[in-house]
Formats: sequence, C-alpha cells, structure tokens
Amino acid sequence: MTAAPDARDRSTGAADPNDTIELDLNAQLNPTIRLDLSGSGAAAETGTATSAEAASATATPGTAGPSADGFAEPAAAGTAVAPPAKAEKKRTSARISAAGAAEELRSTAVGREISVYLQHMAVERGLAANTLEAYRRDLLRYARFLAAHGVHDVGRITRHDVTAFARALSEGTDGAAALSLRSAARTIVAVRGLHKFWALEGTMATDPAADVHPPMPGKRLPKAITVEEVTRILEAVPLDTPIGLRDRALLEFLYSTGARISEAVGLDVDDLSLERIPARGPDVVRLFGKGSKERLVPLGSYAARALDDYLVRARPGLALKGKGTPALFLNARGGRLSRQSAWTILKNAAEKAQIGRDVSPHTLRHSFATHLLEGGADVRVVQELLGHASVTTTQVYTLVTAETLREVYAAAHPRAL
Repeated sequence: MTAAPDARDRSTGAADPNDTIELDLNAQLNPTIRLDLSGSGAAAETGTATSAEAASATATPGTAGPSADGFAEPAAAGTAVAPPAKAEKKRTSARISAAGAAEELRSTAVGREISVYLQHMAVERGLAANTLEAYRRDLLRYARFLAAHGVHDVGRITRHDVTAFARALSEGTDGAAALSLRSAARTIVAVRGLHKFWALEGTMATDPAADVHPPMPGKRLPKAITVEEVTRILEAVPLDTPIGLRDRALLEFLYSTGARISEAVGLDVDDLSLERIPARGPDVVRLFGKGSKERLVPLGSYAARALDDYLVRARPGLALKGKGTPALFLNARGGRLSRQSAWTILKNAAEKAQIGRDVSPHTLRHSFATHLLEGGADVRVVQELLGHASVTTTQVYTLVTAETLREVYAAAHPRAL
C-alpha cells in the first residue's frame, strides 16, 4: 500500500474539509489568530457550518447540493438553488460571535482574568477546541452574572456569589435559559476550576468555590444495541458502488475500534497498519482522541478486509476528484468526509436494517465497549481501547452488563422471582 502524503489534514467534520475557519485557540482570546481546523485534530462544533451547508456554498448552478453520500444531486426544473453565500454567511456569523465574546471578556477586570485562565487551558492543558468553547461560554455567563450583581473585581467574589450563580443556572434567573442538572453541573465545574486557578496563581487570597459542589445528575447509562442488530446494520450497506464500499468500511471501523466519530473522520491513510503479518497479530490503527491524545487500537479482521476493499477499489477513484488529501475516508468530491455525513451514513444503514430505535455513531462505541465486557474483557483494557483518562468513566459500562445479567437471571432462574 502506498503511503499517503505526510501532510496532516485532520478535521472532525464540523466544517467543510477544504475550508480554513478563522478561529483562535480557544475561540475567544484573540480573534485575529487563524486555526486551520482541517489540520488541528480538533474542531469547534458550536457555530460552524455543516458539511452540507459548506458544499452548498460551492455548488454550481444546476445542482441542488450534495446528497447524503456527498454527490451533488441535479436540481429539478424550477427548483431554487441555495444561495452560494449562505454557508459563508453562517461561518462569518460564528467568527463575529466569537470575536464579540472575546471583546466582552476584555472589557472588564473579571473578564480579563477569565481570558488568562482560558489561555492557560489552551496552552498549558492543551484542551480541544470544543472543550475550550464550552469553557468560554460557561465562564462568560459567570462574568455577566457577577457584573449584573455589582462585582467588578476578582478579589470581591465571595462564596455567596458562587452559590447564587449556581441557583441562577437551575432557575434561569440571570436572564439566560435555565439549564438541566447535567449542564448546570458542567458549568459549576468550570467555575470551580477557574477559582482554583486564581487561588493557585495568587489572583485571589482564598478559593470561594472550594466547597460549592455541582448538582449530582442521575446516572445516564450508555445505550448499546445487540450484536445481531450491529450485524444487520453492517450488512444493510450495499457493496456495488465506491460509496457503498466506503460506507461499509466506515461502519465496520467504528464498531471494530470503538472510535469516536471525530477520530474516524480525522484519520489519514498512514494511520493504518494493514500489513497482513499473522505472527504479529491483528492490524492496528493510530487514533487521536480528545486533547490530541494518541493511542493504538487493534483492528478486527472484518474491518481490515472492508478497509482493504475500500482502499483498493473505491478510494483511488474518489481521490481523483479532490486535491490530494491524505484523509482515509473521502466524500464524493474527494475531500475529507465530514462528521455530519458519517452520521447520515449510519442513520440510513440503521433505517434499512429496520432498527427500531435511534442509532448514532456513539451507539456503536457504546456497543463496542458493552460487547467486550460481556465477552469477558477486563475493564482496564476497555478503558485503554476507548481512550478514557479515568477508569471511572469506563465503569459505567459494567453497570449495563450487570443489568443484563440481572435480566437474564430473573428470566431463567426458577426461584428468581
């Protein structure tokens, strides 16, 4: 297999792969910095245009934009074609929004200190753009709350201010929408991290948020599907076209590796090792997770064969239509497949397989972990395969497996009920 170019063209699919979106490292500190999302391995979800919208911006007259598989469908007679500038207007709006938020933070003493913290999170912690955007949004709301209550200096923030903000999040009394328990908990965690940073840096003498704990949302168990349902989804994809070969390879890959959808669409060809050496065990793939953390994951034989078929019989033809991107999964125009298009591929396959519930790319990830544990895999091995920083995150899958065991026991044991 010929190695792909060494250039990195990673994109999570939040925007068209050929676009460069003007966005700074944390989407709020310096709007003049440009971040090429197609080469960063992390992309901001909020405020970016979808791949379909981006494609419609470049559609030529006489086409109605891309279909689910990325092809431009001919426009019917009398059908209005989307304005070419529509996607660009949305991207411009997102840039303006980020720049406006950055300017708002710089306008107050508290906001400037928040900007310093966000810069720390971007540079020192290396957080992904999506995570930084969430921090910026949550802490901007906190800064607005403090300003509305007459707190314009970091040193004047008290525990009462933090607890009042926590109540406002749940009740929506700060002029913004009320948040769910889970979203409110995330915001309080961001505020606690901010105050801890200020205390460690000497910006504040004490930490007023140290004993303010986020609300505890109920446990939300992962939703997995059965092995039989996974098989039906995979076999629902026809293999008589290049697009079909690509779709089967993508779905086989997601289930075989448990990869996040952003990790899958961000892959380059040279991240694969399909050397077919039995003595060395399964093929492997290099994945780049949250915060650009790298891990190696084995690749099952079904996924390896599907990828081999795609690389030999489909990808070369698709690549001829593009600009030489090293991306593994290509759309019909030869560019990197977007996350939205990958979602659509799975949705269409699930509908053809008549799966009677919602299925998302993360459903395959949940199923991957659940089926491994049901098969006897150690939870720490599953943790490494999923790329979880803490085994606590992975242990939620053991609850699903235990629930299954209880159901089987209750149905099968003569004295269970």
